[in-house]
Amino acid sequence: MYKIQTLNKIDQEGLQVFPTSAYQIANEIADPDAIVLRSFSMHDMEIPSSVKAIARAGAGVNNIPLAKCTEKGIVVFNTPGANANGVKELVIAGLLLASRDLIGGVQWAKTLTAEGDKVPALVEKGKANFGGTEIKGKTLAVFGLGAIGVLVANAAQSLGMNVIGYDPYILIEHAWNLHHDVVRARSIESMLAKADFITLQIPLMNETKGFINAEKLKMMKDGVKILNFARGELVVDVDVKAAIESGKVGAYFTDFPNAELLKMEKVVAIPHLGASTNESEVNCAVMAAEQVRNFFENGNIRNSVNFPAAEMERNCGARLLITNKNVPNIISQITTILAQDGINIDNMLNKNKGDIAYNIIDTNATTISGTIVDRLETIEGVFMVRALPAK
Repeated sequence: MYKIQTLNKIDQEGLQVFPTSAYQIANEIADPDAIVLRSFSMHDMEIPSSVKAIARAGAGVNNIPLAKCTEKGIVVFNTPGANANGVKELVIAGLLLASRDLIGGVQWAKTLTAEGDKVPALVEKGKANFGGTEIKGKTLAVFGLGAIGVLVANAAQSLGMNVIGYDPYILIEHAWNLHHDVVRARSIESMLAKADFITLQIPLMNETKGFINAEKLKMMKDGVKILNFARGELVVDVDVKAAIESGKVGAYFTDFPNAELLKMEKVVAIPHLGASTNESEVNCAVMAAEQVRNFFENGNIRNSVNFPAAEMERNCGARLLITNKNVPNIISQITTILAQDGINIDNMLNKNKGDIAYNIIDTNATTISGTIVDRLETIEGVFMVRALPAK
């Protein structure tokens, strides 16, 4: 029986993916085989040596010590795209709120509660202070055309916006889903110069930290509206503050408040609600659970942030799963040990990501003995060996 530890409240629809006949699930459990979590920070946690997989029910994994997990041979999964629609809808709401001062208007209207019958006349007199523009015909620059970026670009295009997209690493499946009228940007500079609205849908990495800074702000139109529903650190807050004060930036919408942003004029800081929908929580929980179950029952890896993607259909025989350092001669040692015990390899998949290699080996055997597993584990550079019986 596999033991699953949950470090946050995980939606029950997701946990139901694990059949009770083969999985035990609890918040506190000794020697867990896998951990499923949302936002719990694992950086100060002592990860049990029994853990083979960690699944984050969400896209970001900055709360998980990836380097430590990789060293231990722990596969870390995330759920890209599971909350994409929830984030997309919030970005579209941000576009509409940034184009018209609806928030300011609502706040002002609430100050009229004591005016009684005068309210309608006062509203008509004061509404001009909260006018704005329509988004139709305006230009939106979408940085990052992953699962969320594509949905945002397509939705904005359907609302009549001129959409420019930039993503030098766009995946083929995302490119297929992108509306044909979305224009591919030739350079970041030209994209920034044309945009009335800018939305960030890029991951936070060393090279993207501080992506929106004083240098890029100078390239933008006066009065540009910036939306950041990706990660707070993508934007240099002090540079945006200076740009707001100079009139270069008309508004900054972010899903990542901090003390300084909350003090700033023309900043709308939303309390990290991008994926806070019932549907997103269900989708993320189900996707995380399905990936963990597929890993344990078939050895397949899908949507790992530290291991290579590796999926192979099962044959009828026993399956070996081996994680090792990505160095020469390990495969030959594996095949030699199997051959010595008269085990033939029916099918084999070898994938690598950086310093990690992962092997799925289907054999003609019914089971792989513990003795063979022990011998495979003695190979220098091998982190983990699992054997699954024939189906």
